[in-house]
Amino acid sequence: MKVTLTIAGSDSSGGAGIQADLKTMCMNGVYGESVITALTAQNTTGVRAVLDSTPVFLEAQLDAVFEDIYPDAVKIGMVSQSALIHVIATKLQYYHPKNIVLDPVMVATSGAKLISDEAIHTLKEELIPLANLITPNIPEAEVLSHMKITSSEDMLKAAKKIYDTYGCAVLCKGGHQLNDANDLLYINNTYQWFYGKRIPNNNTHGTGCTLSSAIAANLAKGFTIQESIQRAKDYLSLALSAMLDLGADSGPMMHNVNLKGIYSEEADNE
Repeated sequence: MKVTLTIAGSDSSGGAGIQADLKTMCMNGVYGESVITALTAQNTTGVRAVLDSTPVFLEAQLDAVFEDIYPDAVKIGMVSQSALIHVIATKLQYYHPKNIVLDPVMVATSGAKLISDEAIHTLKEELIPLANLITPNIPEAEVLSHMKITSSEDMLKAAKKIYDTYGCAVLCKGGHQLNDANDLLYINNTYQWFYGKRIPNNNTHGTGCTLSSAIAANLAKGFTIQESIQRAKDYLSLALSAMLDLGADSGPMMHNVNLKGIYSEEADNE
């Protein structure tokens, strides 16, 4: 069985972060393991508290994983401190994993910054150049390209600028009222659109985590970047279309939407 590692924060409500990553990896046919960058106290209404891992403890987790069950792909999510980003970059350079998918969580859909300017600088300088693929949303692509994105043509220009700057493939995610869930891949000086239809579901907590984890899982199994993106988008659409409705606000998706078999059966209490 192929192995995929998620390096990300813990979401106590289970909809995003390592919880979403591990569910996604399991459903996409790989063995998932995790290195935790932070603990969060959160639910569908918001984040109440955050407790970051120390650099020493983060390093110990990374060594423990790579020295025993070496991953075929790595997905990296939100890391809020420069010191932690530096540890991750150093260890990735040391262990040389083949497939690295980075979801550069910097800016919320609302436009609010989620990490400090110092951490963004370290992410740009040390971690993004190590990635095979990054998956920025529109606000994050604006930060990385230093340009405003208001059209599909802008997405292409921004993706090219990011590719030329950092040397990694770029999946610029649509949405944000810009287009109908269409994503743009820029790789090797060529581009490809991945078209999707917007699903009328307000429960979208963890979509970015889920997409990047599904891509990493498929890369681990030997699919190309293009094939991995399409398979990940199909899985995400299926999870959203199940219309799971939990919590008081924007809730999680049904990650186990395609789970069948005797161990998924519910008790017959009639």
